[in-house]
Amino acid sequence: MDFWQRYRAIDARDIRFDGQFFTAVSSTGIYCRPSCPARTPKAENVTFYETSAAAHEAGYRACKRCLPEAVPGTPAWNIRSDIAGRAMRLINDGVITREGVDGLAHRLGYSARQLNRILSQELGAGPLSLARASRAQTARTLLVSTDMLLADVAFASGFNSVRQFNDTIGEVFAMTPTALRATGAKSVQRWRAGTSPVGAPAALTLNLPYREPFDPGIFDFLAVRAIPGIEYASTSEDGTRTYGRTLRLPRSTASFSVSYKPSLPAKLLLNVSAVDLHDLPTLLSRVRRLFDLDADPRAIDDALAADPRLASSVTTIPGIRMPGAVDPEELLVRAMIGQQITVAAARTALTQLSAAGSTIEGAGPGLERLFPTTAELADKGRALLRGPQRRIDSIMYASEAMATGKLDFGYGDDFESLERKLLPLPGVGPWTVGYVAMRVLGAPDVFLANDAAVRNGLKVLPVLSGLSPDFTEVSPWRSYATMHLWRAAAKRPAQTSGT
Repeated sequence: MDFWQRYRAIDARDIRFDGQFFTAVSSTGIYCRPSCPARTPKAENVTFYETSAAAHEAGYRACKRCLPEAVPGTPAWNIRSDIAGRAMRLINDGVITREGVDGLAHRLGYSARQLNRILSQELGAGPLSLARASRAQTARTLLVSTDMLLADVAFASGFNSVRQFNDTIGEVFAMTPTALRATGAKSVQRWRAGTSPVGAPAALTLNLPYREPFDPGIFDFLAVRAIPGIEYASTSEDGTRTYGRTLRLPRSTASFSVSYKPSLPAKLLLNVSAVDLHDLPTLLSRVRRLFDLDADPRAIDDALAADPRLASSVTTIPGIRMPGAVDPEELLVRAMIGQQITVAAARTALTQLSAAGSTIEGAGPGLERLFPTTAELADKGRALLRGPQRRIDSIMYASEAMATGKLDFGYGDDFESLERKLLPLPGVGPWTVGYVAMRVLGAPDVFLANDAAVRNGLKVLPVLSGLSPDFTEVSPWRSYATMHLWRAAAKRPAQTSGT
Protein backbone atom coordinates (compact mmCIF):
# COMPACT_ATOMS: atom_id res chain seq x y z
CA MET A 1 0.00 0.00 0.00
CA ASP A 2 1.23 3.50 -0.79
CA PHE A 3 0.78 6.56 1.42
CA TRP A 4 -2.57 7.64 -0.03
CA GLN A 5 -4.07 4.16 0.11
CA ARG A 6 -3.21 4.04 3.79
CA TYR A 7 -4.46 7.56 4.35
CA ARG A 8 -7.84 6.67 2.80
CA ALA A 9 -7.96 3.64 5.11
CA ILE A 10 -7.52 5.78 8.23
CA ASP A 11 -9.97 8.38 6.92
CA ALA A 12 -12.54 5.55 6.58
CA ARG A 13 -11.50 4.15 9.99
CA ASP A 14 -11.26 0.76 8.34
CA ILE A 15 -10.79 -1.92 11.03
CA ARG A 16 -9.46 -4.40 8.44
CA PHE A 17 -6.09 -2.67 8.58
CA ASP A 18 -5.71 -2.62 12.37
CA GLY A 19 -2.36 -4.16 13.23
CA GLN A 20 -1.14 -4.09 9.62
CA PHE A 21 0.35 -0.61 9.89
CA PHE A 22 0.44 2.24 12.41
CA THR A 23 -0.36 5.93 11.97
CA ALA A 24 1.96 8.39 13.71
CA VAL A 25 0.87 12.04 14.00
CA SER A 26 3.63 14.61 14.43
CA SER A 27 1.32 17.31 15.82
CA THR A 28 0.28 15.14 18.78
CA GLY A 29 3.29 12.83 19.20
CA ILE A 30 1.12 9.70 19.30
CA TYR A 31 0.53 6.73 17.03
CA CYS A 32 -2.80 5.02 16.42
CA ARG A 33 -4.44 2.04 14.79
CA PRO A 34 -6.11 2.80 11.42
CA SER A 35 -9.62 2.60 12.91
CA CYS A 36 -8.94 5.13 15.68
CA PRO A 37 -12.15 7.17 16.22
CA ALA A 38 -10.21 10.42 16.68
CA ARG A 39 -10.43 13.12 14.00
CA THR A 40 -8.46 12.25 10.88
CA PRO A 41 -5.12 14.11 11.06
CA LYS A 42 -3.85 16.29 8.23
CA ALA A 43 -1.86 14.33 5.69
CA GLU A 44 1.23 16.51 6.16
CA ASN A 45 1.35 15.50 9.84
CA VAL A 46 1.10 11.74 9.19
CA THR A 47 3.84 9.12 8.95
CA PHE A 48 2.99 5.45 8.51
CA TYR A 49 5.06 2.70 10.15
CA GLU A 50 5.16 -1.02 9.52
CA THR A 51 5.53 -1.83 13.21
CA SER A 52 4.71 -0.22 16.53
CA ALA A 53 8.39 -0.59 17.42
CA ALA A 54 9.30 1.77 14.58
CA ALA A 55 6.85 4.33 15.94
CA HIS A 56 8.40 3.94 19.41
CA GLU A 57 11.88 4.44 17.95
CA ALA A 58 10.72 7.64 16.26
CA GLY A 59 9.55 9.01 19.61
CA TYR A 60 5.80 8.42 19.40
CA ARG A 61 3.56 7.04 22.14
CA ALA A 62 0.52 4.80 21.85
CA CYS A 63 -2.89 6.45 21.65
CA LYS A 64 -4.82 6.07 24.91
CA ARG A 65 -8.11 6.18 23.04
CA CYS A 66 -7.66 3.36 20.50
CA LEU A 67 -4.83 1.36 22.19
CA PRO A 68 -3.11 0.24 18.96
CA GLU A 69 -1.40 -2.69 20.70
CA ALA A 70 -4.77 -4.33 21.44
CA VAL A 71 -5.30 -5.65 17.90
CA PRO A 72 -4.43 -8.81 15.97
CA GLY A 73 -0.92 -8.88 14.53
CA THR A 74 -0.04 -8.38 10.90
CA PRO A 75 -0.33 -11.32 8.47
CA ALA A 76 2.74 -9.93 6.69
CA TRP A 77 5.15 -12.08 8.71
CA ASN A 78 3.72 -15.18 7.03
CA ILE A 79 3.30 -13.60 3.60
CA ARG A 80 6.87 -12.29 3.64
CA SER A 81 9.55 -14.94 3.30
CA ASP A 82 12.41 -12.44 3.49
CA ILE A 83 14.71 -11.94 6.47
CA ALA A 84 12.33 -9.45 8.08
CA GLY A 85 9.39 -11.86 7.99
CA ARG A 86 11.48 -14.78 9.23
CA ALA A 87 12.96 -12.64 12.01
CA MET A 88 9.55 -11.46 13.19
CA ARG A 89 8.24 -15.02 13.44
CA LEU A 90 11.19 -15.90 15.67
CA ILE A 91 10.96 -12.71 17.73
CA ASN A 92 7.26 -13.36 18.37
CA ASP A 93 8.21 -16.89 19.47
CA GLY A 94 10.53 -15.41 22.12
CA VAL A 95 13.92 -16.25 20.59
CA ILE A 96 15.54 -12.95 21.61
CA THR A 97 14.39 -13.39 25.22
CA ARG A 98 15.89 -16.90 25.29
CA GLU A 99 18.95 -16.54 23.07
CA GLY A 100 19.56 -12.83 22.59
CA VAL A 101 20.19 -10.98 19.34
CA ASP A 102 23.22 -13.16 18.61
CA GLY A 103 21.05 -16.29 18.82
CA LEU A 104 18.45 -14.78 16.50
CA ALA A 105 21.11 -13.73 14.01
CA HIS A 106 22.72 -17.18 14.09
CA ARG A 107 19.40 -18.86 13.33
CA LEU A 108 18.96 -16.59 10.31
CA GLY A 109 22.54 -16.98 9.07
CA TYR A 110 23.62 -13.37 9.61
CA SER A 111 25.81 -11.46 12.00
CA ALA A 112 24.07 -9.41 14.68
CA ARG A 113 25.29 -6.23 13.00
CA GLN A 114 23.95 -7.25 9.59
CA LEU A 115 20.62 -8.28 11.08
CA ASN A 116 20.25 -4.98 12.92
CA ARG A 117 20.92 -3.08 9.70
CA ILE A 118 18.45 -5.16 7.67
CA LEU A 119 15.61 -4.89 10.19
CA SER A 120 16.19 -1.17 10.75
CA GLN A 121 16.02 -0.61 7.01
CA GLU A 122 13.01 -2.89 6.37
CA LEU A 123 10.92 -2.35 9.50
CA GLY A 124 12.22 0.90 10.98
CA ALA A 125 13.52 -0.72 14.19
CA GLY A 126 16.24 -3.11 15.25
CA PRO A 127 15.69 -6.55 16.80
CA LEU A 128 15.86 -5.34 20.40
CA SER A 129 13.24 -2.66 19.76
CA LEU A 130 11.00 -5.16 17.98
CA ALA A 131 11.31 -7.59 20.90
CA ARG A 132 10.59 -4.76 23.33
CA ALA A 133 7.38 -3.90 21.46
CA SER A 134 6.36 -7.56 21.54
CA ARG A 135 6.91 -7.66 25.31
CA ALA A 136 4.86 -4.49 25.74
CA GLN A 137 1.99 -6.05 23.81
CA THR A 138 2.10 -9.19 25.97
CA ALA A 139 2.22 -7.06 29.11
CA ARG A 140 -0.83 -5.07 27.99
CA THR A 141 -2.75 -8.30 27.38
CA LEU A 142 -1.92 -9.58 30.86
CA LEU A 143 -2.64 -6.28 32.57
CA VAL A 144 -6.14 -5.89 31.13
CA SER A 145 -7.10 -9.58 31.28
CA THR A 146 -5.78 -10.77 34.64
CA ASP A 147 -5.22 -9.78 38.26
CA MET A 148 -1.61 -10.94 38.20
CA LEU A 149 0.80 -9.06 40.41
CA LEU A 150 2.62 -6.39 38.44
CA ALA A 151 5.96 -8.06 39.12
CA ASP A 152 4.60 -11.32 37.72
CA VAL A 153 3.33 -9.50 34.63
CA ALA A 154 6.78 -7.98 34.15
CA PHE A 155 8.66 -11.27 34.15
CA ALA A 156 5.94 -13.18 32.33
CA SER A 157 6.18 -10.63 29.51
CA GLY A 158 9.92 -11.17 29.17
CA PHE A 159 11.27 -8.11 30.99
CA ASN A 160 14.42 -8.57 33.05
CA SER A 161 13.32 -6.29 35.87
CA VAL A 162 10.27 -4.49 37.22
CA ARG A 163 12.00 -1.17 36.57
CA GLN A 164 12.51 -2.03 32.90
CA PHE A 165 8.85 -3.06 32.73
CA ASN A 166 7.62 0.18 34.31
CA ASP A 167 9.83 2.32 32.07
CA THR A 168 8.71 0.54 28.91
CA ILE A 169 4.99 0.74 29.74
CA GLY A 170 5.41 4.43 30.51
CA GLU A 171 7.30 5.12 27.29
CA VAL A 172 5.02 3.10 25.03
CA PHE A 173 1.59 3.84 26.51
CA ALA A 174 2.23 7.07 28.44
CA MET A 175 0.59 5.38 31.44
CA THR A 176 1.62 3.51 34.51
CA PRO A 177 0.91 -0.24 34.52
CA THR A 178 -1.88 0.35 37.05
CA ALA A 179 -3.52 2.97 34.85
CA LEU A 180 -3.21 0.72 31.80
CA ARG A 181 -4.87 -2.12 33.70
CA ALA A 182 -7.82 0.15 34.46
CA THR A 183 -8.51 0.61 30.74
CA GLY A 184 -9.30 -3.07 30.20
CA ALA A 185 -12.63 -4.81 30.50
CA LYS A 186 -12.95 -7.55 33.08
CA SER A 187 -12.49 -11.02 31.64
CA VAL A 188 -14.81 -13.92 32.38
CA GLN A 189 -12.31 -15.45 34.76
CA ARG A 190 -9.39 -13.79 36.48
CA TRP A 191 -6.04 -15.20 37.50
CA ARG A 192 -5.79 -14.49 41.20
CA ALA A 193 -2.75 -12.58 42.25
CA GLY A 194 -0.37 -14.26 44.63
CA THR A 195 -1.36 -17.87 44.01
CA SER A 196 1.61 -18.83 41.83
CA PRO A 197 5.07 -17.29 41.89
CA VAL A 198 6.92 -16.76 38.63
CA GLY A 199 8.48 -20.07 37.62
CA ALA A 200 5.60 -22.09 39.02
CA PRO A 201 2.66 -23.32 36.94
CA ALA A 202 -0.11 -20.74 36.63
CA ALA A 203 -3.76 -20.77 35.59
CA LEU A 204 -5.25 -17.85 33.69
CA THR A 205 -7.78 -16.83 31.06
CA LEU A 206 -6.99 -14.42 28.22
CA ASN A 207 -8.82 -13.01 25.23
CA LEU A 208 -7.30 -13.62 21.78
CA PRO A 209 -8.51 -10.99 19.27
CA TYR A 210 -8.88 -11.69 15.55
CA ARG A 211 -10.22 -10.02 12.44
CA GLU A 212 -13.72 -11.00 11.42
CA PRO A 213 -15.14 -13.04 9.80
CA PHE A 214 -13.93 -16.17 11.57
CA ASP A 215 -14.87 -19.67 10.42
CA PRO A 216 -14.96 -22.00 13.45
CA GLY A 217 -14.43 -24.97 11.14
CA ILE A 218 -10.77 -24.89 12.19
CA PHE A 219 -11.96 -26.51 15.43
CA ASP A 220 -13.40 -29.39 13.38
CA PHE A 221 -10.11 -29.74 11.50
CA LEU A 222 -8.24 -30.09 14.78
CA ALA A 223 -10.90 -32.31 16.36
CA VAL A 224 -10.73 -35.10 13.78
CA ARG A 225 -6.95 -35.18 14.15
CA ALA A 226 -6.83 -34.94 17.96
CA ILE A 227 -4.69 -37.58 19.68
CA PRO A 228 -6.46 -38.89 22.83
CA GLY A 229 -4.60 -38.01 26.02
CA ILE A 230 -2.65 -35.25 24.25
CA GLU A 231 -5.50 -33.32 22.65
CA TYR A 232 -9.26 -33.08 23.04
CA ALA A 233 -12.09 -31.27 21.28
CA SER A 234 -15.75 -30.71 22.09
CA THR A 235 -18.86 -28.84 20.93
CA SER A 236 -21.55 -27.82 23.40
CA GLU A 237 -25.27 -27.37 22.82
CA ASP A 238 -24.94 -23.58 22.60
CA GLY A 239 -22.42 -23.89 19.77
CA THR A 240 -19.30 -23.30 21.88
CA ARG A 241 -16.36 -25.17 20.41
CA THR A 242 -13.29 -26.03 22.45
CA TYR A 243 -9.90 -27.48 21.60
CA GLY A 244 -7.26 -28.27 24.19
CA ARG A 245 -3.90 -29.95 24.37
CA THR A 246 -0.64 -30.34 26.23
CA LEU A 247 2.50 -28.71 24.93
CA ARG A 248 6.21 -28.69 25.60
CA LEU A 249 7.69 -25.18 25.76
CA PRO A 250 11.32 -23.96 26.06
CA ARG A 251 11.30 -23.81 29.89
CA SER A 252 8.34 -25.93 30.86
CA THR A 253 5.30 -27.92 29.83
CA ALA A 254 1.84 -26.43 29.49
CA SER A 255 -1.81 -27.32 29.13
CA PHE A 256 -4.25 -25.00 27.40
CA SER A 257 -7.68 -24.85 25.82
CA VAL A 258 -9.15 -22.41 23.32
CA SER A 259 -12.89 -21.77 23.04
CA TYR A 260 -15.02 -20.14 20.37
CA LYS A 261 -18.35 -18.75 21.55
CA PRO A 262 -20.79 -17.51 18.88
CA SER A 263 -22.02 -14.92 21.37
CA LEU A 264 -18.51 -13.50 21.90
CA PRO A 265 -17.47 -11.86 18.61
CA ALA A 266 -13.94 -11.01 17.48
CA LYS A 267 -12.09 -13.00 20.12
CA LEU A 268 -11.37 -16.50 21.36
CA LEU A 269 -10.94 -17.43 25.01
CA LEU A 270 -7.64 -19.00 25.98
CA ASN A 271 -7.53 -20.93 29.25
CA VAL A 272 -4.08 -21.96 30.44
CA SER A 273 -4.08 -24.41 33.33
CA ALA A 274 -0.35 -25.07 33.67
CA VAL A 275 2.52 -22.96 32.35
CA ASP A 276 5.72 -21.40 33.63
CA LEU A 277 5.01 -17.69 33.26
CA HIS A 278 8.37 -17.19 31.53
CA ASP A 279 6.97 -19.29 28.67
CA LEU A 280 3.70 -17.38 28.39
CA PRO A 281 4.72 -15.11 25.45
CA THR A 282 5.84 -18.16 23.48
CA LEU A 283 2.58 -19.96 24.27
CA LEU A 284 0.50 -16.96 23.18
CA SER A 285 2.43 -16.69 19.92
CA ARG A 286 2.04 -20.38 19.11
CA VAL A 287 -1.66 -20.49 19.92
CA ARG A 288 -2.23 -17.48 17.67
CA ARG A 289 -0.33 -19.31 14.92
CA LEU A 290 -2.33 -22.49 15.50
CA PHE A 291 -5.63 -20.69 14.91
CA ASP A 292 -4.29 -18.28 12.25
CA LEU A 293 -5.55 -15.31 14.27
CA ASP A 294 -3.42 -12.70 12.51
CA ALA A 295 -4.89 -13.45 9.07
CA ASP A 296 -6.73 -10.84 7.01
CA PRO A 297 -9.83 -12.87 6.07
CA ARG A 298 -11.53 -10.18 4.01
CA ALA A 299 -8.53 -9.78 1.71
CA ILE A 300 -8.24 -13.56 1.40
CA ASP A 301 -11.95 -14.08 0.73
CA ASP A 302 -12.03 -11.29 -1.85
CA ALA A 303 -9.20 -12.95 -3.78
CA LEU A 304 -10.67 -16.46 -3.54
CA ALA A 305 -14.19 -15.36 -4.46
CA ALA A 306 -12.85 -13.92 -7.72
CA ASP A 307 -12.26 -17.53 -8.86
CA PRO A 308 -15.66 -18.87 -10.01
CA ARG A 309 -14.72 -22.35 -8.80
CA LEU A 310 -14.41 -21.12 -5.22
CA ALA A 311 -16.98 -18.31 -5.14
CA SER A 312 -19.80 -20.45 -3.73
CA SER A 313 -17.56 -22.03 -1.10
CA VAL A 314 -16.30 -18.61 0.06
CA THR A 315 -19.87 -17.34 0.35
CA THR A 316 -20.81 -20.38 2.42
CA ILE A 317 -17.63 -20.43 4.52
CA PRO A 318 -16.34 -16.87 5.01
CA GLY A 319 -13.18 -16.35 7.04
CA ILE A 320 -11.68 -19.82 6.63
CA ARG A 321 -8.44 -20.27 8.60
CA MET A 322 -5.30 -22.26 7.95
CA PRO A 323 -4.27 -24.31 11.02
CA GLY A 324 -0.73 -23.70 12.21
CA ALA A 325 1.61 -25.79 14.34
CA VAL A 326 2.58 -25.42 17.99
CA ASP A 327 5.62 -27.69 17.57
CA PRO A 328 7.45 -27.91 14.22
CA GLU A 329 9.13 -31.27 14.96
CA GLU A 330 5.85 -32.84 16.03
CA LEU A 331 4.18 -31.56 12.88
CA LEU A 332 6.81 -33.20 10.64
CA VAL A 333 6.28 -36.56 12.35
CA ARG A 334 2.51 -36.24 12.03
CA ALA A 335 2.85 -35.33 8.35
CA MET A 336 5.11 -38.28 7.60
CA ILE A 337 2.76 -40.69 9.35
CA GLY A 338 -0.25 -39.23 7.55
CA GLN A 339 1.10 -39.58 4.04
CA GLN A 340 -1.00 -41.79 1.75
CA ILE A 341 -3.43 -42.90 4.48
CA THR A 342 -6.75 -41.60 5.75
CA VAL A 343 -7.00 -39.07 8.55
CA ALA A 344 -8.62 -41.71 10.78
CA ALA A 345 -5.82 -44.20 10.11
CA ALA A 346 -3.21 -41.54 10.85
CA ARG A 347 -4.92 -40.71 14.13
CA THR A 348 -4.86 -44.39 15.12
CA ALA A 349 -1.14 -44.65 14.34
CA LEU A 350 -0.37 -41.46 16.25
CA THR A 351 -2.38 -42.66 19.24
CA GLN A 352 -0.23 -45.80 19.35
CA LEU A 353 2.93 -43.73 19.01
CA SER A 354 1.87 -41.36 21.79
CA ALA A 355 2.60 -44.08 24.34
CA ALA A 356 6.26 -43.08 23.99
CA GLY A 357 5.50 -39.65 25.45
CA SER A 358 5.97 -38.72 29.07
CA THR A 359 3.07 -38.08 31.44
CA ILE A 360 2.14 -34.59 32.60
CA GLU A 361 0.65 -33.47 35.91
CA GLY A 362 -1.73 -30.59 36.47
CA ALA A 363 -3.13 -30.61 32.93
CA GLY A 364 -6.79 -30.21 32.09
CA PRO A 365 -9.38 -33.02 32.03
CA GLY A 366 -8.62 -35.71 29.47
CA LEU A 367 -5.01 -34.59 29.06
CA GLU A 368 -2.53 -37.12 30.37
CA ARG A 369 0.70 -36.94 28.42
CA LEU A 370 2.88 -34.94 26.07
CA PHE A 371 3.58 -35.74 22.46
CA PRO A 372 6.87 -37.71 22.43
CA THR A 373 10.10 -35.79 22.00
CA THR A 374 12.26 -36.72 19.05
CA ALA A 375 14.62 -38.43 21.50
CA GLU A 376 11.74 -40.51 22.88
CA LEU A 377 10.65 -41.37 19.34
CA ALA A 378 14.18 -42.40 18.39
CA ASP A 379 14.34 -44.62 21.47
CA LYS A 380 10.85 -46.18 21.53
CA GLY A 381 9.16 -45.32 18.25
CA ARG A 382 10.16 -48.34 16.20
CA ALA A 383 8.42 -50.73 18.59
CA LEU A 384 5.20 -48.70 18.46
CA LEU A 385 4.94 -47.90 14.76
CA ARG A 386 2.96 -50.14 12.45
CA GLY A 387 2.81 -50.31 8.68
CA PRO A 388 5.31 -50.64 5.82
CA GLN A 389 8.88 -51.06 7.02
CA ARG A 390 10.08 -48.41 4.60
CA ARG A 391 7.80 -45.80 6.14
CA ILE A 392 8.83 -46.79 9.67
CA ASP A 393 12.50 -46.47 8.68
CA SER A 394 11.84 -43.00 7.22
CA ILE A 395 10.10 -41.76 10.37
CA MET A 396 12.84 -43.16 12.58
CA TYR A 397 15.55 -41.56 10.43
CA ALA A 398 13.86 -38.16 10.66
CA SER A 399 13.33 -38.54 14.43
CA GLU A 400 16.97 -39.43 15.00
CA ALA A 401 18.12 -36.54 12.81
CA MET A 402 16.02 -34.08 14.82
CA ALA A 403 17.08 -35.61 18.15
CA THR A 404 20.79 -35.26 17.32
CA GLY A 405 20.49 -31.78 15.82
CA LYS A 406 21.38 -32.94 12.33
CA LEU A 407 17.96 -31.68 11.20
CA ASP A 408 17.03 -28.28 12.59
CA PHE A 409 14.09 -26.31 11.19
CA GLY A 410 11.31 -24.13 12.49
CA TYR A 411 9.49 -20.82 12.32
CA GLY A 412 12.57 -18.97 11.07
CA ASP A 413 12.79 -20.92 7.82
CA ASP A 414 11.40 -19.98 4.43
CA PHE A 415 10.03 -22.37 1.82
CA GLU A 416 13.36 -22.73 0.02
CA SER A 417 15.36 -23.51 3.17
CA LEU A 418 12.66 -25.95 4.25
CA GLU A 419 13.01 -27.76 0.93
CA ARG A 420 16.80 -27.95 1.31
CA LYS A 421 16.47 -29.45 4.78
CA LEU A 422 13.55 -31.85 4.30
CA LEU A 423 13.70 -33.17 0.74
CA PRO A 424 16.96 -35.14 1.31
CA LEU A 425 15.18 -37.16 4.03
CA PRO A 426 14.00 -40.61 2.93
CA GLY A 427 10.23 -40.74 2.63
CA VAL A 428 9.85 -36.95 2.32
CA GLY A 429 8.58 -35.51 -0.94
CA PRO A 430 7.04 -32.24 -2.21
CA TRP A 431 3.69 -32.94 -0.50
CA THR A 432 5.36 -33.21 2.91
CA VAL A 433 7.39 -30.05 2.39
CA GLY A 434 4.33 -28.14 1.22
CA TYR A 435 2.21 -29.34 4.13
CA VAL A 436 4.89 -28.47 6.69
CA ALA A 437 5.34 -25.04 5.06
CA MET A 438 1.62 -24.37 5.34
CA ARG A 439 1.35 -25.30 8.98
CA VAL A 440 4.76 -24.39 10.44
CA LEU A 441 5.62 -21.29 8.41
CA GLY A 442 2.05 -20.20 7.75
CA ALA A 443 3.02 -20.04 4.06
CA PRO A 444 -0.11 -18.68 2.35
CA ASP A 445 0.60 -19.71 -1.25
CA VAL A 446 0.98 -23.51 -1.18
CA PHE A 447 -1.23 -25.65 -3.39
CA LEU A 448 -1.01 -29.39 -2.72
CA ALA A 449 -1.98 -30.55 -6.22
CA ASN A 450 -1.15 -34.23 -5.57
CA ASP A 451 -3.05 -34.41 -2.28
CA ALA A 452 -5.84 -37.00 -2.42
CA ALA A 453 -8.26 -34.84 -0.43
CA VAL A 454 -7.56 -31.89 -2.75
CA ARG A 455 -8.39 -34.08 -5.74
CA ASN A 456 -11.60 -35.20 -4.03
CA GLY A 457 -12.46 -31.57 -3.30
CA LEU A 458 -11.95 -30.63 -6.93
CA LYS A 459 -14.61 -33.17 -7.88
CA VAL A 460 -17.15 -31.22 -5.83
CA LEU A 461 -16.37 -27.87 -7.47
CA PRO A 462 -17.87 -26.79 -10.80
CA VAL A 463 -15.78 -27.74 -13.85
CA LEU A 464 -14.79 -24.61 -15.77
CA SER A 465 -12.47 -24.29 -18.73
CA GLY A 466 -9.74 -21.71 -19.14
CA LEU A 467 -8.66 -21.73 -15.49
CA SER A 468 -5.35 -23.04 -14.20
CA PRO A 469 -5.41 -26.43 -12.44
CA ASP A 470 -3.16 -25.14 -9.66
CA PHE A 471 -5.27 -22.05 -8.86
CA THR A 472 -2.60 -19.49 -9.75
CA GLU A 473 -5.43 -16.97 -10.20
CA VAL A 474 -5.84 -16.69 -6.41
CA SER A 475 -2.13 -16.40 -5.56
CA PRO A 476 -0.77 -15.59 -2.98
CA TRP A 477 -3.65 -17.27 -1.11
CA ARG A 478 -3.56 -20.80 -2.56
CA SER A 479 -3.08 -22.38 0.87
CA TYR A 480 -6.56 -21.09 1.74
CA ALA A 481 -7.87 -22.50 -1.54
CA THR A 482 -6.45 -25.82 -0.36
CA MET A 483 -8.40 -25.43 2.89
CA HIS A 484 -11.63 -24.90 0.92
CA LEU A 485 -10.91 -28.02 -1.13
CA TRP A 486 -10.25 -30.06 2.02
CA ARG A 487 -13.54 -28.81 3.42
CA ALA A 488 -15.32 -29.86 0.21
CA ALA A 489 -13.60 -33.26 0.35
CA ALA A 490 -14.89 -33.80 3.89
CA LYS A 491 -18.37 -34.17 2.37
CA ARG A 492 -17.15 -37.21 0.45
CA PRO A 493 -16.81 -40.65 2.07
CA ALA A 494 -13.06 -41.08 1.46
CA GLN A 495 -10.66 -38.53 2.93
CA THR A 496 -6.89 -38.89 2.89
CA SER A 497 -3.88 -36.70 3.63
CA GLY A 498 -4.23 -33.30 5.29
CA THR A 499 -3.04 -34.87 8.56
